Amino acid sequence: MPSYEPILTKNMLTPGYTGSLVDYERAGGYQALRKVLGKIAPDDVTAMVIKSGLRGRGGAGFPTGVKWGFLPKDYTGPRYLCCNADESEPGTFKDRQLIERDPHQMLEGMAITCYAIGAETAYIYIRGEFVLGAKILEKALAEARAAGYIGRNILGTGINIEMWLHRGAGAYICGEETALLESLEGKRGLPRVKPPFPATHGLYNKPTVVNNVETLANLPYIVNRGPEWFASIGSPPKSTGTRIFCVSGHVKRPGNYEVPMGITCRELIFEHAGGMRSDKPLKAIIPGGASAAFFTDQHLDVKLDFESVAQAGSMLGSGGVTIMEEGTSMVWAALRLMEFFYHESCGKCTPCREGTSWLVQTMRRIWTRRGRLEDLETLTDLCQNIAGRTVCAFGDAAIAPITSTLKHWRHEYEELIRTAEAAGSAELVMPATRH
Repeated sequence: MPSYEPILTKNMLTPGYTGSLVDYERAGGYQALRKVLGKIAPDDVTAMVIKSGLRGRGGAGFPTGVKWGFLPKDYTGPRYLCCNADESEPGTFKDRQLIERDPHQMLEGMAITCYAIGAETAYIYIRGEFVLGAKILEKALAEARAAGYIGRNILGTGINIEMWLHRGAGAYICGEETALLESLEGKRGLPRVKPPFPATHGLYNKPTVVNNVETLANLPYIVNRGPEWFASIGSPPKSTGTRIFCVSGHVKRPGNYEVPMGITCRELIFEHAGGMRSDKPLKAIIPGGASAAFFTDQHLDVKLDFESVAQAGSMLGSGGVTIMEEGTSMVWAALRLMEFFYHESCGKCTPCREGTSWLVQTMRRIWTRRGRLEDLETLTDLCQNIAGRTVCAFGDAAIAPITSTLKHWRHEYEELIRTAEAAGSAELVMPATRH
């Protein structure tokens, strides 16, 4: 058992815990909802979340309560909450565990959010491949509705909050909040130009909040134990609470680890994930999902919080930590990720649509030892022409594997190119030597 107290995974560690409504209530579930409905003013709930320092756990890391506060105060029409359960970042699998093992803490967090922002309707947008998770959520929604925690006149307070599950079609771009909204409306999942922002023109052009699964699941505990308690965990004042890191790759114990914000990469890898799975030393770390820039073994003591990771040149992102051992080709790793981003580009923006294609072609040429030294300049130019020139953050995410591997392991690219050039020279010489 860890020396700290888990928050979101605590129930899962209890023997016999099934995630049912009965089990969740026995563990104190829905007490936070009872505490706030009609008893604490919605604005005070928002203030509580701001004070806790909770930041979005989906990737961007924006302060949750501040995001809620962007909704217009004087708007009297419908408002919406959308739970982003479209977990599609390679190397990330925490939300799926939260949905499948303890779904009611997310539903309670959604109900608290709806009350705080004045929404009577909430949607859960879940990734289409999460078939088991969708079934579990449908059952949990039915349990919560039958118990009076969602629906009309919740707990006799006169407050109405309805929730619906919507299964997506499995597009990576729908993890971006505006593309999610487009898909939820029945359109092709393409990101919207901002402004306007979802806070004023979101779902059906109405004020909308989009929050991640892990973000929402924290809310009942913040209400029950107080914002000061949550703010004291992690790396105050800007990276508070715990974080579920999804550790995969060349480690002995891959899996989800809920740890306080601010532990180092070294602690996560060697104390929690058991260290490297072989006797080879560590070579590379992806600290925040496939769209985060690579770290090297020189970054082992970087703290895993929003500020420290950003200062070191990457981002905490979705919390997907991928570990690579010595002997792994960084050109191959960057190519595999680039092929994913090329496949998942929605095609709306020309720099991303065309640029990712050219990047993959150039990377494949280098990897198959047909590259030229000028290809490195081509890669750099292509990345510069994509960065900051797309509607959403996809373009910047797509180039991160290439820019970071070129920065730290440029010699691996050059070695493949030198091999190609040497082979080409041999081909030119060989026919002449046969006479």
